[in-house]
Amino acid sequence: MPLLSIETNQAVDDGAVARLLETASRALAERLGKPERYVMVRFNRNPDMLFAGEDTALAYLEVKSIGLSDSQTGDLSAMLCDLLEQELQIPRDRVYIEFSNAPRKLWGWNGGTF
Repeated sequence: MPLLSIETNQAVDDGAVARLLETASRALAERLGKPERYVMVRFNRNPDMLFAGEDTALAYLEVKSIGLSDSQTGDLSAMLCDLLEQELQIPRDRVYIEFSNAPRKLWGWNGGTF
């Protein structure tokens, strides 16, 4: 049920993407207290992105989860910014993150909803 979408303008080799996805999946599950078997992480390279009028390394992330509370977003933001800085060398001040709490009835899986 948690979804993390990562979009960046950086070229990243397949091995680095695989490591990032695995690390992010594990970390998100742990931070949210959710089983990793429900976590989805996706990565998209979009070279057509600017932040503050510059095309230097940047990322836009979306985190959606059932039961996501305002009290969790600060820690999640720090964790995700650290992860992008370590894995992709994207500075923290070049990352935007959108957080969404998904109502159970509006999150589908396995032919139904949660």
